[in-house]
Amino acid sequence: MSQLTYVVVTAARNEADYIGLTLDSMVAQTARPLRWMIVSDGSTDGTDELIAKYAAIYPWITLIHVGDRNERHFAGKVHSFNQGYERLRDVQYDVIASLDADISFDAGYFEFLLERLSHEPRIGVVGTPFQEASGESYDYRFVSIEHVSGACQVFRRECFEAIGEYRPIKTGSIDHVAVITARMQGWKTRSYRDKVCVHHRPIGTAQASVVRARFKYGMKDYAIGNSPLWQIFRSAYQVTRPPYVLGGAALAFGYLWAWLRRAERCVPPDLVAFHRREQFFRLKQRLFRSSTSSALA
Repeated sequence: MSQLTYVVVTAARNEADYIGLTLDSMVAQTARPLRWMIVSDGSTDGTDELIAKYAAIYPWITLIHVGDRNERHFAGKVHSFNQGYERLRDVQYDVIASLDADISFDAGYFEFLLERLSHEPRIGVVGTPFQEASGESYDYRFVSIEHVSGACQVFRRECFEAIGEYRPIKTGSIDHVAVITARMQGWKTRSYRDKVCVHHRPIGTAQASVVRARFKYGMKDYAIGNSPLWQIFRSAYQVTRPPYVLGGAALAFGYLWAWLRRAERCVPPDLVAFHRREQFFRLKQRLFRSSTSSALA
């Protein structure tokens, strides 16, 4: 089977501390992309100059400058991504990847993911878990392998076009909504634990402390339709993770605050209903496994 061809889009804003690691990872790939569009959204810290050095050596890397904006928010990232995506309209490719500018990975990373897509035609989105630079990673007792991290999401082209591309949601969860939408439309999504990418910026520190970030995650969980029961279990689990107690409490209060304010949901009702059905199914599976383990102990 011939290898699938792919393109990559990265939205980067003031990532000079990390993007060198991403650039080094990409140029070392055993399967290189046809094009890599890196969209710099008003960077002022030397990000552009670093990208330009690589683009001068590797013709498949393109630096795109877009106008500055006063706010740093997730919808802005989508608008930047769309600038790069638009430049690929006339390129013939099979797969498109959304890649963050603060991660690194091994030389066979994309070849591995392309092979997974080649072998399973109904899979629309693939990726791997990400690992923090500290070594912490997802605990897959609580995170489904159907979830694909936004650090690197690799879409079959037909799937990406079918979901209507990324939604420009200011509060975030853009990557989560894209993966849920893909499954709702009949595509399979999968994270493969055979590999990981390393995430170098601590989660939530681009704008806020970890506790404040957890509060915002709680608000985002409400916005994408997490069920209250799911959120109770999710918050209880986060209590056991750093920062202990405070992180889980902040997550719960963020969700509660959004619920009390009747915050606007950023996704349509049919996606909320589908998302909750998936969550209830996963909860039943988890509780059944726990009860079975207790009975056998």
